[in-house]
Amino acid sequence: MPGLWELAYTTAGGVVGAVVTTYVAGHHERRQLRATVQQQLLRLAGVRDGLADVVRRPGRAGRSARYPGGRRPRVSDELGLSVLLADGGDAERAAREAVEGLVVAALSAGVPRRVLDFAGGGEERALQCEVIRIVDHRLGGVLGDPLTELTEMCDGYRQATAQLLLQALWHPWRSRWRRAARIRALRERAAALHRRQVAAVAVLARPEFLDRL
Repeated sequence: MPGLWELAYTTAGGVVGAVVTTYVAGHHERRQLRATVQQQLLRLAGVRDGLADVVRRPGRAGRSARYPGGRRPRVSDELGLSVLLADGGDAERAAREAVEGLVVAALSAGVPRRVLDFAGGGEERALQCEVIRIVDHRLGGVLGDPLTELTEMCDGYRQATAQLLLQALWHPWRSRWRRAARIRALRERAAALHRRQVAAVAVLARPEFLDRL
């Protein structure tokens, strides 16, 4: 590249050189932004892998009402539990901070909001599935085979949404033509996964099980 740089800076009074400099700087910035997105994904994975235990919240003895505005409650809220990391920290707070970091990094890198929504949803569902697994383990495995199926669905959905994000991040023009069809398929998978999660929580929320937590 030295020859190209020398040529650029000796033509048109350095205008071409300035354009090249801007392009290279922008390219470097985009690579940094993409690397930051991937770091945030790893941070989320670290929170999910670091889930260690659940404890009953004081004064909570049953399933909670839905969040205001019709938002879905988290598994921990449905069961009246706090989710802890190995160091005793609040796992869901750590996950929320990691998701916020992912949103900032991804939007800065130019990822479409719709793609980001699915990627964030995949990470959120994966976290909720891990909470379900921990609760089921505490109860001695009351869910049985449906837990294995739910876990596989969660893993598959999270990987698919993460792949959608990474393709939009690294190959935005190449991936955009198939994006609408992939999002439609992911929406169907999300609905099926949601039904499985609801069924699992309904079992775990039975009074005889809640009393054992």
